[in-house]
Amino acid sequence: MTEHSTPHKIVVIGGGYAGTIAANRMRMRSDVDITLVNPRPAFVDRIRLHQFVAGTGEALVDYGTLLGDGVRLVVDDATRIDTAARTVELASGRALDYDYLVYAVGSTGAIPSAVPGVADFAFSVAEFESAQRLRTKLEALPLDAPVTVAGSGLTGVETAAELAEQGRAVTLVCAGTLAPALSAPGRRSIAKWLSRHDVAVLEAAAVTEVRSDAIVLSDGTVHPSALTIWAGGFGVPELAAASGLRTDALGRLLTDETLTSVDDDRIVAAGDAAAPSGQPLRMSCYAAGPLGAQAADTVLSRIAGTEPAAINLAFTGSCTSLGRHAAVRQIARKDDSVVNAYVGGRLGAAIKELTCRLGVGKIRREAQKPGSLFWPKGGPRPEQPVAAARGLA
Repeated sequence: MTEHSTPHKIVVIGGGYAGTIAANRMRMRSDVDITLVNPRPAFVDRIRLHQFVAGTGEALVDYGTLLGDGVRLVVDDATRIDTAARTVELASGRALDYDYLVYAVGSTGAIPSAVPGVADFAFSVAEFESAQRLRTKLEALPLDAPVTVAGSGLTGVETAAELAEQGRAVTLVCAGTLAPALSAPGRRSIAKWLSRHDVAVLEAAAVTEVRSDAIVLSDGTVHPSALTIWAGGFGVPELAAASGLRTDALGRLLTDETLTSVDDDRIVAAGDAAAPSGQPLRMSCYAAGPLGAQAADTVLSRIAGTEPAAINLAFTGSCTSLGRHAAVRQIARKDDSVVNAYVGGRLGAAIKELTCRLGVGKIRREAQKPGSLFWPKGGPRPEQPVAAARGLA
């Protein structure tokens, strides 16, 4: 390895699954100066936030146990990327210089402005701070108080199940189909579990208004709700667009197949906020780690003067927990399309718990041995030459 006399300055924005993996992995070179910018002083294990809300688990992990020697943590908010000056402007007024930047800001809960009352009365489980407020609210509620979860994806189902297992009166409102990303057998398994635990599932129902003590559905029906949890999807921070970088419709940074910004060779994206070739992978912890590693490899290739490799990730499925004693491990093809097979019950729960442990375990392993992360490969990607991807509008 040829090393540079002056360290290459690398700034990683975002300390989630993708950002921490990227920061640790780039330590494969010794001539790098790595700064990780994150708004919180502790790592949030987001796939456990539904447990944190219900009081059945914790979601904070000390960065001291996750980041390898040489990774500097700056607790601050990145407010703008100045691509001309190659600096990251922070909320504190500081600015960080960079030679290369890894954009790993992750995702946030999507709060629809078109639905009255959501911002005022609903709680989200997508961020630690909102989950903390939700947990406090739940602790003050009687066990039989009606709780509504709006959203039938993985987050909504897991949150509803966690609360129902504790004996709470839960209604799950599905704008479309229950657990739409799963196969029909997987969906039936979830529906049976929810029914056995007295969760009222309202399919093909949309919430049109949230009140302090109720929700209103599209047919005009008013349902009592002492607490409404909004789990209706995800958005991404607006940092890329605010910095003049091109994004997709949701705000994810547009990149080529090497995860390099279509606007700037010095900026590489990873995780939920990346849109390679305008066709992003599924937002998930599963994809975040490999994307973080591949973003790091792209930066290291550019430092070494070699051609970065295109992203290569094969999916194997997804896990949906149903309380602490059951889960559905959906089997999928490499392209993330599901097959009619799943693992359920206690074995599914064991697989889910192992998956959650691996999410943090892989970060620690990368901190101890940079370059150690491996993942399933061979997943199909659109025929999109790098040159063509970089011309995306």
